Amino acid sequence: MKYSELFQLAVKAAGNSYSKYSGFSVGAALLAESGEIFTGCNIENASYSLTNCAERTAIFKAVSEGITEFKAIAVAGSADGDFSRPCTPCGACLQVLSEFCSDDFAVVLSDGVHSFSEFLPKRFTEDKIK
Repeated sequence: MKYSELFQLAVKAAGNSYSKYSGFSVGAALLAESGEIFTGCNIENASYSLTNCAERTAIFKAVSEGITEFKAIAVAGSADGDFSRPCTPCGACLQVLSEFCSDDFAVVLSDGVHSFSEFLPKRFTEDKIK
């Protein structure tokens, strides 16, 4: 799959966003090593801390189906339907992704493909707790 196609799936997933509080819709499309794609959207809640981001929705869907090896994630976000501006994953999403992704894992944004290590170069991993 081309990364541009993965990004378009993220834009499509943003259409399912439940973002009535912020008005900012986010979609994610997670590409597994197997070729399977898991999409997610942000899901807000009146109790803001219970909100879930699109990236975590996608990864939780994949892991709940037994998939834990991934190639790339595309993220698209917008408050006005213009997905041309990059929407980067938040720190919580990056930390969750770091559990399953290598430093060269591809993060696809509207401005191109980035390596995971660009966003979280000193991530907290399992080897830090042993």
